[in-house]
Amino acid sequence: MRPFRPDAKCPLDGIRVLDLSRLVAGNMVSLQLADFGAEVIKIEDPRKGDPLRDWRTNNISVHWKVYARNKKSVTLNMRAPEGLDLLRKLVATAQVFIENFRPGTLEEMGIGPDTLLDINPKLIIVRVSGWGQDGPYRLKPGFGSLVEGMSGFAAKNGFADRPPVLPPLALADMIAGLYGANAVLVALREIEQHGGNGQVIDLPLLDPIFSILGPEAAIYQLTQKIEPRVGSRSNNTAPRNVYETSDGRFISISASMQSMAERLYRAIGRADMIDDPRFRTNTDRVRNIDECERPLAEFIKARTLAEALAAFEAAEVTAAPVYDIGQFIGDPHVQARAIVTELPDEEMGAVPMHAVVPRLSGTPGEIRTAAPALGHLLLAAGNRAAGERLLAQTVQWIDDHPRYGLSGLARVRAEALMLLGQRSQALSDLKAAIDTAHDIRHWWYLVDRDPVWAAVHDDPRFREIVAHCRAAAQVQREKLDVLRRAGVVPQRPPLGRA
Repeated sequence: MRPFRPDAKCPLDGIRVLDLSRLVAGNMVSLQLADFGAEVIKIEDPRKGDPLRDWRTNNISVHWKVYARNKKSVTLNMRAPEGLDLLRKLVATAQVFIENFRPGTLEEMGIGPDTLLDINPKLIIVRVSGWGQDGPYRLKPGFGSLVEGMSGFAAKNGFADRPPVLPPLALADMIAGLYGANAVLVALREIEQHGGNGQVIDLPLLDPIFSILGPEAAIYQLTQKIEPRVGSRSNNTAPRNVYETSDGRFISISASMQSMAERLYRAIGRADMIDDPRFRTNTDRVRNIDECERPLAEFIKARTLAEALAAFEAAEVTAAPVYDIGQFIGDPHVQARAIVTELPDEEMGAVPMHAVVPRLSGTPGEIRTAAPALGHLLLAAGNRAAGERLLAQTVQWIDDHPRYGLSGLARVRAEALMLLGQRSQALSDLKAAIDTAHDIRHWWYLVDRDPVWAAVHDDPRFREIVAHCRAAAQVQREKLDVLRRAGVVPQRPPLGRA
């Protein structure tokens, strides 16, 4: 497990991003920027926060932990005049503004692009939506699943005799997020290089996912035919598929170049197929796909995964195992490159997630901080009086919503009081949060190193609280070990498996 590195220097240091979006696409935009140093401030509803927090596994917000890393959180009541006033003050300090309200909503709130650009003429405004800011569907609800269906993507996935298949993840949102981050950097470049002004980035989910389908429209114009779904095969190259081994595993093969197809047929002992008129060219192989693949499938089915991979590796054939997540994490290449990195987490002990992508040799990104608790920067939005009002609203929300975990939010309140200078009350609240926490096995480490508490780090009362927290954490660990040995609680599996 590696630590967070809050002091790391990154290439986008100094760029402030206000992210008002919810769920995936906007968070994917801001994650790319945050991973490379931008200060991303999530503007969240004080009543419930970003709905991504509610995507839970075993009652833990794992999606939030991954996609909100390196970010900060401010709660603002956007329906109240003072909340909008604080937002306008923040807009004046930012370079990027991200939102995914239904088109027209910002304008109805009195903070449309014209207003935002009046406040900050160099502001880059990313408007995420399902269908775009114009067109007849602009006001329709638009989630990624709808876009994945309508774009033609689902119609290409699956088998001809079965229904179209939607991806089992937020693919349209992810693709849009990557396009959006790229667009932000283009807009920033225009300002920095040419002294340009801010602008609006119209980022629907529909257009980006359609773009990855390549020449589909051109192919249809030429053929006037809809290509059938072919499962894991390809309509363009052959052989290309997933094949089962004798030990019930699977291997993926792609021989999309002529030289690779010839190498593949030699590797399976069928060099005769190279000059067979049915398989001589890629077009021939696609036309006779069943006969093209049959000898390959039989070769693989007669061998274990390890045997098949060894044979293909010796022949330098493009083949790889089909992994599930446990197998992926356990792969030596994945481990050597630290594609999955483990970071400390107070709920899970350690949380694995993808490392920063891509790697830059001179100006790399970094995972500097964990995903924030709701409204953990209550005072970042304005002056002391405004911060006190926001604090009062948050305290009331905590009291009204105990199911969200009193201890974690009580710690947020304690940190806010510390920022307000109310040290004695902050320490009392911190002690109370520790005493009511369900799981504090890693709290002592996080609290002791949190810069919020730097001013009282040597205060005897704070040291006593940290020591108390550490002792209570040890008791919790020992109890959990007893329960695990008794089989009441499942053993924590090792990271990765063969």
